[in-house]
Amino acid sequence: MAGNTYGQLFAVTTFGESHGEALGVVIDGCPANLEIDLNFIQQELNRRKPGQSLITTQRKEDESFELLSGVFNGKTTGAPICMMVRNTDQRSKDYETLKEVYRPSHADFTYQMKYGIRDYRGGGRASARETAARVLAGAVAKLYLKQQGIQIQAYVQQVGLVSLAIPYEQLDLTQVESNVVRCPDEPTANRMIKLIEQVGQDGDSVGGAIACVINGAMAGLGEPVFDKLHAEMAKAMLSINACKGFEIGSGFNAAQMLGSEHNDAIERVGNQVRTTSNNSGGIQGGISNGETIYFRCAFKPVSTIRKPQQTINQEGDEVVLAASGRHDPCVVPRAVPIVEAMAALVMMDFYLRNQALQQH
Repeated sequence: MAGNTYGQLFAVTTFGESHGEALGVVIDGCPANLEIDLNFIQQELNRRKPGQSLITTQRKEDESFELLSGVFNGKTTGAPICMMVRNTDQRSKDYETLKEVYRPSHADFTYQMKYGIRDYRGGGRASARETAARVLAGAVAKLYLKQQGIQIQAYVQQVGLVSLAIPYEQLDLTQVESNVVRCPDEPTANRMIKLIEQVGQDGDSVGGAIACVINGAMAGLGEPVFDKLHAEMAKAMLSINACKGFEIGSGFNAAQMLGSEHNDAIERVGNQVRTTSNNSGGIQGGISNGETIYFRCAFKPVSTIRKPQQTINQEGDEVVLAASGRHDPCVVPRAVPIVEAMAALVMMDFYLRNQALQQH
């Protein structure tokens, strides 16, 4: 199976399945002498783990991670870093009835067609549980980026038809963790929570959107052709389970604007070159311009629902499926740390690429 590694200089390879013994990550290319804060890494994992509240899946994973290599006396050595999380609350029996059935909008059918075999227990490698490994790697990247003054903060901007209309510049992003839905505006968060609870009671699911803000990125990150910074960011976000859309800066709103409205005027502020607006989302020509990088990701409703759905089994017979088990009625609250992790991996890789370029 190809495609388990992301990054060029900060190369991250994840391994493991939803109902296997463990999931983990190998990081190759992390600079030496980075101080590793184990508590911070654990906190990042805890933000992603299941069973956090009544609006998430009730699978109970301890999510304690094991650090196997690459760190000595609290600092990275330059050797590959290996970390893993053991699965402790698998209920594979919940999936026995799905052994021969293709679940609507899951990877069951496509995996079977590609590999001729599939792990029906929670989706195996296609499970969102794989993202625990990404969060581990992202936490290491965050520790390094923080030293460079780069901060990454995501938040839930929309659930169903409930949207947060306040621009990111006017939000207090320190309030993201103040509620279970991870929306930094309490009135909007309460409406989101109420909607998710109602959808869950109805046996259905609902989609949403996550916004991400990156502050402190210097100008010059990214490449001008195929490796544009926003193109890599889009790839990283769309690799997350259930992510169906990506837009940066003005995004799809740019389609209805005039050039005179959309162009970001340039000015000099002291010794800095700045733009008076930020419709570009901090990236122009595929390269960061020193402004805040901001983007938005759309997530589909979770595919597993309790309502009856039409499907077929592996013999081609039509069946009606009403799923059981433990599933999120809305994925976006738990996806916030995953979006941050993938953004950190992209920024880390491009930062190291820039350093390598300057050294030559």
